[in-house]
Amino acid sequence: QVQLVESGGGLVQPGGSLRLSCAASGNIFSINAMGWYRQVPGKQRELVASITSGGTTNYADSVKGRFTISRDNAKNTVYLRMTSLKPEDTAVYFCLVKVFDRVVINTHWGQGTQVTVSS
Repeated sequence: QVQLVESGGGLVQPGGSLRLSCAASGNIFSINAMGWYRQVPGKQRELVASITSGGTTNYADSVKGRFTISRDNAKNTVYLRMTSLKPEDTAVYFCLVKVFDRVVINTHWGQGTQVTVSS
């Protein structure tokens, strides 16, 4: 089994910053892609940013230049540094981790962490 633990969400004023973390543990041989998604009520979950095992990153247009995704392979952890936050960034943020357990690659989701941008 694989467990993901997210942390770092909260309430922040517009223009502020937050850093989200997602740590994976359990039956992990290696981790392929990692990413962050977000969801607001009534809408589909959307990709915010992703990072491959080789470090290639991809961002949604709405967050380019403001958010930075990174990973620490030794800690099986992915981060999302969010700056210049806007009210429209308010959402529940979920991490996604693709884990190879020596047999198959499975996709795992974090439990979600609320980010609220409001004055």
